[in-house]
Amino acid sequence: MIGLDCATPQLLFGDLADEVPNIRELMARGMHGDLASITPPITVPGWACAMTGKTPGQLGIYGFRNRKDSTYEGLSIATSDAVTEPAVWDLLGRNGLKSLLIGVPPSYPPKPVEGWRISCFLTPPSAKSYAYPAELQAEVEEEVGPGNYIFDIPNFRDKGYEFVLDQVFKMTERRFAVARRLVTTKPWDYFMLVEMGPDRLHHVFWQHYDPRHPKYQPGNPFETAFQDYYRSLDKEIGSLLEALPHDAVTIVMSDHGARPMIGGLCFNDWLMREGYLAMTEPLKGRTPIAKAPIDWKRTVAWGDGGYYGRLFLNVQGREPQGVVDPSRYEETRDELVAKLEAMPGPDGTPLGTRVFKPEDVYSEVRGVAPDLIVYFGDLEWRSVGTVGYGDVFTYENDTGPDGANHDRTGVFVMAGLHGQPTGPREGMRLVDVGPSILSLFGIDAPEGAEGKSFL
Repeated sequence: MIGLDCATPQLLFGDLADEVPNIRELMARGMHGDLASITPPITVPGWACAMTGKTPGQLGIYGFRNRKDSTYEGLSIATSDAVTEPAVWDLLGRNGLKSLLIGVPPSYPPKPVEGWRISCFLTPPSAKSYAYPAELQAEVEEEVGPGNYIFDIPNFRDKGYEFVLDQVFKMTERRFAVARRLVTTKPWDYFMLVEMGPDRLHHVFWQHYDPRHPKYQPGNPFETAFQDYYRSLDKEIGSLLEALPHDAVTIVMSDHGARPMIGGLCFNDWLMREGYLAMTEPLKGRTPIAKAPIDWKRTVAWGDGGYYGRLFLNVQGREPQGVVDPSRYEETRDELVAKLEAMPGPDGTPLGTRVFKPEDVYSEVRGVAPDLIVYFGDLEWRSVGTVGYGDVFTYENDTGPDGANHDRTGVFVMAGLHGQPTGPREGMRLVDVGPSILSLFGIDAPEGAEGKSFL
């Protein structure tokens, strides 16, 4: 399994198909198609949903950051400890089969596995331990040099284009170098790598590549960055395929796609304007919502930022200073859904925002879910959590420059299974991937999994 975070059908199956001959060869002798992501389409919990066959609602993980309780303490980062449902490698291990896992989110801190594991992009630069078993780190360092393995590019949005592009190439090259070494030295039954390079490339450089992007300028110095990177990535994949056993079943897939980001919608400024969010004192400039002087006794709702918006209601008996009577909970949500979906864009025409209630999306809703999940402009606009912009729309990102938003469709390619389906396939879903892999080993999907094998 070669996971390419954020790989997009438009690019891999269309615009850049000529740059990826090794992937194209897998497509020619196997099956391929769009892969419907989860709601919301985001890395964490996307890969965990794929590998457990379960939805964000079943996992109780609704994004990279989640409310840990119903207080006002803000959001906590979902680490490997947040995933408590059994994944593919857990079920393989129970059957005496070994897994070799490199960079599969969320895997920091690295949990024990029947086999070998190198943790993911969540690994902090200060991490002393990032592998299981611990001695595996020595092999990583031996392959790429001490301290040279790159888990991610910290603060990639504001590091500068030249630096980020250089790091994206090096990160990918080094991850695949470690992978080639380990697939030939470890007696694995299941191997999985997730590369973050495509995601970082898309977010930082989409406006330089795509003429549809409002910030695109023909002839810019990074106009060929996508072509150059995908060509290099495909060579790395080709070299890895050569190192694999000739009878390996091979999958190339992504967790979600990408699309041009038009701008940002200042969620909390909108909520203030509409009378749902109040402050105890005037704001002194732009302020992260977690640090804003919110007057909870006069606040009905607040929002959080990201590639999608999360709206939380301030409910009596649930939040410490709740004001929304539980008997008006549904009425208040419906009112907000109607207003959000009717919201016009900067030019006065409808923005096309879509709003979801968690219980309408998920069969189970565990943990502390958002009261509403919001796709501003149907994912053309990101949600800006910082408050105090003075306007609802911005073309600056509060977390640094970003040219792409996530999209709801990823990619799936599979080849090498005797008698498998071939050609284009429709109807594949991210949550079906784990159960499909388990079916190759004759193992049933985890109990309660919504995903089904599509083989």
